[in-house]
Amino acid sequence: MSGNRRPTIKTVAARAGVGRTTVSRVVNGSDLVSADARARVLAAIKELNYVPNSVARGLVTNRTDAVALVIPESESRLGSEPFFAALIRGVSGAFAESRTQLQLMLVRDQAERDQLTESVATRRVDGVLLVSVHSEDRLPGMLEEMGLPTVLAGRRDAGERLSYVNSDNAGGAAAAVRHLLDRGRRRVATITGPLDMDVGRSRLAGWRTAHEEAGVPAPDLMIEAGDFTEEGGARAMRLLLERAPDLDAVFAASDLMAVGALAELRRWKRQVPGDVAVVGFEDSVLARHTNPPLTTVRQPVEELGRTMARILIDITQHGAPRQQVTLPTELVVRESS
Repeated sequence: MSGNRRPTIKTVAARAGVGRTTVSRVVNGSDLVSADARARVLAAIKELNYVPNSVARGLVTNRTDAVALVIPESESRLGSEPFFAALIRGVSGAFAESRTQLQLMLVRDQAERDQLTESVATRRVDGVLLVSVHSEDRLPGMLEEMGLPTVLAGRRDAGERLSYVNSDNAGGAAAAVRHLLDRGRRRVATITGPLDMDVGRSRLAGWRTAHEEAGVPAPDLMIEAGDFTEEGGARAMRLLLERAPDLDAVFAASDLMAVGALAELRRWKRQVPGDVAVVGFEDSVLARHTNPPLTTVRQPVEELGRTMARILIDITQHGAPRQQVTLPTELVVRESS
């Protein structure tokens, strides 16, 4: 072979003494190859310095070996919330084990939504991982109509049709509030997540469930909606204290909102946990560095990202059916409660 000619799949097949189909199966990670044939093909690939042509392979397999991680949030939100960083680590770690290219797409306005639509319509990606799902968001429905494999972080509602990976939000919230009630707290407020998201509604449902189980009233005046930000947590805490100055505990539906609540309680000269106990949700790195350290519900965010990626790989590369997974949560007790 001439030194300036790029080796082809035919060249590799000839060197390995196998057919081109066998080489293609090895390159694409198929299990339908004997160990001996695989070893010979890999040796030939190394010897010839063969690089698979992903574009040509895509024409044959109808795959691009690229997926989009779509986050409909701003850069500031992406950088300030530990949840997103942990989830991206999990997703990218899973794809690092495959030949799949991960494209991060922030969808903040109509122009970026149109760009995503074009990528999907022209099949420049094999599938989509969609984070931060709101009930009225049209993106999941659009992806479903286009038939593009999609995996959600969370779900739109209990009747979700798409694949998703979720945390046990209701169970984790109930465990948090049960802990507060077991410690003798009787005026337990909650700062919810956005109520147009299943995660917000589910964590609120857990707050209600724990009260019902304990036979303790759960009046609506003890509920204030937040937005998963520190500022939103502080604002909600202020409104709760204005309405119910005798509250003795608060369950915040995220650690970041709990951080805002702690700051607001300090401004009101309330001692934590002496006057008001505080519990968050996530067990992010923030929880260990608050003053006092934060009791919180641990959700496995990196595992959530890894599981999303593995499900999408199963669907796009192996034709697996829809999968819906709920990961367990765990209460982590520290000094704030």
